[in-house]
Amino acid sequence: MHDLKAVIRSIPDFPKPGIIFRDITTLLSDPEAYKEALDEFEEYFREKGVTRIAAIDSRGFIFGGALADRMSVPLAIIRKKGKLPYKTIHEEYALEYGTDTLEMHIDAIEKGDKVAVIDDLLATGGTLEASCKMVEKLGGEVAVIGVVIELSFLKGRDKLSGYDIKALIDYDTEAV
Repeated sequence: MHDLKAVIRSIPDFPKPGIIFRDITTLLSDPEAYKEALDEFEEYFREKGVTRIAAIDSRGFIFGGALADRMSVPLAIIRKKGKLPYKTIHEEYALEYGTDTLEMHIDAIEKGDKVAVIDDLLATGGTLEASCKMVEKLGGEVAVIGVVIELSFLKGRDKLSGYDIKALIDYDTEAV
């Protein structure tokens, strides 16, 4: 059994001074650690009765696609504005300076789906909150939010109260 936190590379001062970037590429390059991460998500998602995975652009795709395949459930993708070719719904969310927008195809979720929304990171919660709102607008129920890393010192969970969150790794301070 891996200590998944030990597999994550921490890069100080990226993308700007004072930030510590938590790099999942080291977890992805370790087949055993990656498999263990997928195993943990799969077990939890099955317990929650998940019937569809909604993966967030772009690192959520790495986990979402593999989990949808393992669980034999459909995969819905959530992308940044303007990247999807069919009719979409959208949700705007706040950034540090300004806003951004996420989109999903209007047929990505079926009414009554029990959805696992997955991404690599929970920081301030804006991206995940917007994603959950779209799932619900389309008639799905967010059964669980899955993230590889939670930066709990940023209090992103506060925006997501009421949702079940499965985080594999927690950083409760900004320190390396």
